[in-house]
Amino acid sequence: MTEFFIANMAPIMFGALVVFLLSGFPVAFSLAANGLFFGLVGIELGLLKPELLQALPNRIFGIMSNDTLLAIPFFTFMGLILERSGMAEDLLDTIGQLFGPLRGGVAYAVIFVGALLAATTGVVAASVISMGLISLPVMLRYGYDKKIATGVIAASGTLAQIIPPSLVLIVMADQLGRSVGDMYQAAFGPGLMLTAMYAGYVLIISIVKPKWVPALPEEARNLRQPDGKSGVLSLFVLIVGTGIVCFVIEEMLLASNPKLHADEGIIYAATLSIAGAFLVAYVNRKMKLGLLSRIAEQVVFVLVPPLALIFLVLGTIFVGIATPTEGGGMGAFGALVLALMNRRLTWALLKQAMNSTSRLSCFVMFILIGSSVFGLIFRGVNGDLWVEHLLTSLPGGTAGFLIVVNILFFGLAFFLDFFELAFILVPLVGPVAEKLGIDLIWFGVLLSVNMQTSFMHPPFGFALFYLRSVAPKEVKTSDIYWGSVPFVVIQVIMVTLIIAFPQLISVDKKTDMHEKIELQIDMGGGQEYGARSGMDLDFSGGDSKPESANEEAPALNFSEPDKK
Repeated sequence: MTEFFIANMAPIMFGALVVFLLSGFPVAFSLAANGLFFGLVGIELGLLKPELLQALPNRIFGIMSNDTLLAIPFFTFMGLILERSGMAEDLLDTIGQLFGPLRGGVAYAVIFVGALLAATTGVVAASVISMGLISLPVMLRYGYDKKIATGVIAASGTLAQIIPPSLVLIVMADQLGRSVGDMYQAAFGPGLMLTAMYAGYVLIISIVKPKWVPALPEEARNLRQPDGKSGVLSLFVLIVGTGIVCFVIEEMLLASNPKLHADEGIIYAATLSIAGAFLVAYVNRKMKLGLLSRIAEQVVFVLVPPLALIFLVLGTIFVGIATPTEGGGMGAFGALVLALMNRRLTWALLKQAMNSTSRLSCFVMFILIGSSVFGLIFRGVNGDLWVEHLLTSLPGGTAGFLIVVNILFFGLAFFLDFFELAFILVPLVGPVAEKLGIDLIWFGVLLSVNMQTSFMHPPFGFALFYLRSVAPKEVKTSDIYWGSVPFVVIQVIMVTLIIAFPQLISVDKKTDMHEKIELQIDMGGGQEYGARSGMDLDFSGGDSKPESANEEAPALNFSEPDKK
């Protein structure tokens, strides 16, 4: 029995963790208790050395000093402030007026605003609660089907999990040992595609079941011109003009600075052109020139502040001005400024936002510490080798690995949220994916899209709980659950498309972080060996092949061994 236990310690340890989690015991303490228990058992059986546990303080200190994780409280605080700054309310009202004449117009507005809030807040709860309070009563008042209304709101809120600055992507980058900026850039395409697929579903419903998504009646459209016209033509001219100005500025920037990357040129040009459009709208309103319609003015004044915040956070990260942590700090400051401009910033709001941020940050830290304890012991009993052998021996090679891992994440998302999945499973499957030749940036975005479903799964989806807490009594819980099912199917289709067409996720690297340093070593005879032979030391972390003894410039590899 003892020999069987020693030979199968890893699967027994993993099975015990599953039992702990299903029992309802807190995840962080389940991980830590499971790890310590099996660590002591392993020491007693002679499978582990007691010295292994001495590594725990250093691992915990490494977690607490991880600068990347500082972005989590910053972005959480930013999202909580923006939720109460009035920005979501203004956006939904204005975009709802813009799309109002169309069937499903309010649903389109919810999807559009959900994507915009995702790019500013990065917090699902803030997006779902804001849109549930503001748009759900409007949709129900004008005859929207309850399932469609609740499904659109819940699904649009979960876009905050895949569109940067997403907390999921920060955690994923940390667990896979990759750059948060690269992960953000790679996730933009799938996030926008998912937004378009949601809108496509609403379009299909508006054609097949037009009574489920009616247009707003004329009396509900209060941003019309005095003569009764919509004023959309003025907005169209402004958008086209801004686009032309953006294109001209980008061409001028790229021509004057050939080293400037195209993406950076687009960001700078878009910022300048949007600022110009805001200036035109401001002068038009102050001087009463009448150049823009009411709807055009309102769209500019409502859209530009969140777009400015997006540039402040994501633009500075993409062009290399700020790290994700610094971008999060600037975003938190920008959210405070927006709340102050809207006269919504109070001490009660600050206190509530800081309390919620502290709770979420502590929640993340404790889970990460617990997973670190579990991971140390699990690797000590060769659990990583067991997982690697289990996954690499699957039929179908890389495709079989991806299918099984995604089914595993999809199934566990019924019971675990994305933090728990990221901290428990990603460190186990990440090294296997790397050995199979899968780019970890691509793999991280794929799993992030998959884990987005954890917020939409009936009956344990957190987005469904958030919406239930603010939905009126006439909306049944079953309406919310059934409304989420089509959007879960859309997310599964998105995961399938990413696996079938990997090029949907761009994983191009702009910067070469490999560093070569010339080291001069004073040999005893007064000769400097490094200077004489031109020795190159490669700190890039890549594999180096042994050089022949006759080579004049041997390359020494000081890369750290794989810690995972």
